[in-house]
Amino acid sequence: MWEQPPGFVAQGEPRLVYKLCRSLYGLKQSQRAWFGIFSHIVQTFGLKRSEADHSIFYCHSSFCKCVYLIMYVDYMVITGNDVARISQ
Repeated sequence: MWEQPPGFVAQGEPRLVYKLCRSLYGLKQSQRAWFGIFSHIVQTFGLKRSEADHSIFYCHSSFCKCVYLIMYVDYMVITGNDVARISQ
């Protein structure tokens, strides 16, 4: 019925397992809390959050320089023509 995972076998106790009482990743709202913190930190770097799509952050500066940061699930894309701001 229950089996110990490979690499975590207790010698002499083949039926000894640990049953979790809740999810490993915490509450269902943890992603929202994480994104709230991420959004705040990104905005401290001078990027603004798009009103049309909250997963897009952008920065337009003088001399036609721009930076875009796009979040999608667990992927982040940073693009633009302002190399100094991107490396920052």
